[in-house]
Amino acid sequence: MDLDGAPAASTEGPDDRDLVDIPAIEVISRAAVLLMSAAAEQLGLADADPDAPAHRDLDEARRLITALAGLISAAAPDLGPHAAAFRDGLSGLQGAFREYSTHPDAPGEGPGENLRVSRRG
Repeated sequence: MDLDGAPAASTEGPDDRDLVDIPAIEVISRAAVLLMSAAAEQLGLADADPDAPAHRDLDEARRLITALAGLISAAAPDLGPHAAAFRDGLSGLQGAFREYSTHPDAPGEGPGENLRVSRRG
């Protein structure tokens, strides 16, 4: 209802659902995809020339990749057959991060590398 007591105009589209109606695994998957996409953007991978992008922020990318690793590690058993695709995406982002770093982290010290990503699922 708006302030006049009339029903409020709906801003929901046909794809909008209440969070309570969305299965947990779908929420987790959406969060993982958002983290992957944001990390790729921060690494400059979406740029026409990823080797010389208009924007690259490795500090932001590190945070996003670490968060993604934690999410995938925690949710791997629930991701089922999709867990491998998320692990592959994470690995690709970690590799790109290492490649674009002027002073790469020691092995096992890169973003999210200290988080064990379960191979189950």
